Amino acid sequence: MHFIERPIDPRAYRKVVGRFATGVTIVTTRAGDVDHAMTVNSFTSVSLDPLLVLFCAEKVARFHDAVLEAGAWGVSVLPASMEDASRFFAHRGRPLDGQLARWAHHRGESGVALFDGALATVECTTKSVYDGGDHSIVVGQVTALGMPGDGPPLLYHEGRYNTL
Repeated sequence: MHFIERPIDPRAYRKVVGRFATGVTIVTTRAGDVDHAMTVNSFTSVSLDPLLVLFCAEKVARFHDAVLEAGAWGVSVLPASMEDASRFFAHRGRPLDGQLARWAHHRGESGVALFDGALATVECTTKSVYDGGDHSIVVGQVTALGMPGDGPPLLYHEGRYNTL
């Protein structure tokens, strides 16, 4: 058994928590007339009554302020075939204008972009925001659901993309 020394180094922390396989999503919002999108693997279901989900957004990311301003957001759960989209929306500083053009998408009930190839989509309105250190924990009440696509899910494990 390998034990991590104290104080805990952030690189060791990332390595340890990276052993937890996660699904990969793209969270979208629309602030004013501008679409914003960000790859997120810190997404989870919270409650069945009421229907709540959450994701975490880094406070320094421009997406953070946009999603808090908008109050509505969408989650597209990615299939393995959308790894390129996940990589693209994980990069900071990309131009916002036309960023969604490479991938088929539609507007959900709230006006946010949702990817046509997603395994599942969830639309939310922000219910609560909690401090999570260098991230905010954004909790949303589910307002709409969809299952537009099919295929094996895109996973993230130990710093690499994988699938089932």
